[in-house]
Amino acid sequence: MNDTMREYFPMLRTRKEVLDIIQENERLTEQFDSWEEEKQEEFLDFCTGVKGVKILYDGFFKEVFSPEYHVERLEEFLSLLLGKKIKIRQILPNDSVRLADEQTLLITDIVIEAEDGTIANLEIQKIGYAFPGQRLACYSADLLLRQYKRVKDKKREKNKKINYRDLKKVYTIVLFEKSTKEFHQFPKQYIHYGGQTFNTGLKLETLQESVLVPLDIFGKVMENKTIESKLEAWLVLISSDEPKRIIELLEKYPEFRSIYEEVYEMCRNVEEIMGLFSEELAEMDRNTISYMIEELEEEIKAEREKTKAEREKIKVEREKIKVIQKELAEKEKTIAELNQKIKMLEKSE
Repeated sequence: MNDTMREYFPMLRTRKEVLDIIQENERLTEQFDSWEEEKQEEFLDFCTGVKGVKILYDGFFKEVFSPEYHVERLEEFLSLLLGKKIKIRQILPNDSVRLADEQTLLITDIVIEAEDGTIANLEIQKIGYAFPGQRLACYSADLLLRQYKRVKDKKREKNKKINYRDLKKVYTIVLFEKSTKEFHQFPKQYIHYGGQTFNTGLKLETLQESVLVPLDIFGKVMENKTIESKLEAWLVLISSDEPKRIIELLEKYPEFRSIYEEVYEMCRNVEEIMGLFSEELAEMDRNTISYMIEELEEEIKAEREKTKAEREKIKVEREKIKVIQKELAEKEKTIAELNQKIKMLEKSE
């Protein structure tokens, strides 16, 4: 398979060539030796084409979807995902409500404003637990508020009052590398569209919409099928490192070849790519720790709830025991009184 990938990408180096470059540099050798054997093999595999490059790595993703150099890629992907033509007017500063510690859980976080005024926040989460529904609501509200402030300021400059009809839709788009159990209740669905609805069927144009894409479920859905659409092609590019799938993608959509050529040219700079890979490993370690903390907090919360429920149960049981004890005491008192009466009757005889 390595040779097959090299037929498409002749710039790929052999395993020996990559190892020679590393061993010729003492610092690179020390860095390489500090990795676990599994990670060493992973690095060599994507540098030589044994496996595809993981586009989800931060450095690769930002290069492939750079709004500065490749805005057309971002526009096409967003257009396919949202089902409407997206032409990017500008990239907005990311001054949202995110907490500082949440940044480590992001692969990318891009906020764009389209020419029609639509705002979209494209985010990729390494681990889905970091993005519960509550955060989704907060980020969406943040996007809408930011738009409201900008529109209001523009109206104020023209001495006009804001008209709420001037506000456009805001989309919170989240791609999950590893999704949570809630998504796995829908094993055949890998795109979830959401918005505000009314139980009566009332139709009002609301502004906040969400698109959630669990990439791990997408991968499972695609295991036994071929790529059938351009959107599937983009998702394969983003999520798959399987050479067979990459070659299928290139055969059906040759335009993706230039993207892989870019990342494989990056891989030829062994020193730079080792630095990128080291950063990814450090991120994975931090994410693992964060995940463990989150799980422990959930376990502690569950145990506290369980303990609270047990205490409530014990309290109820104690109250029942008190009632029973009171009833027993009353019965014992009645028995004692009856015994006393019997004794008095016996004496009177």
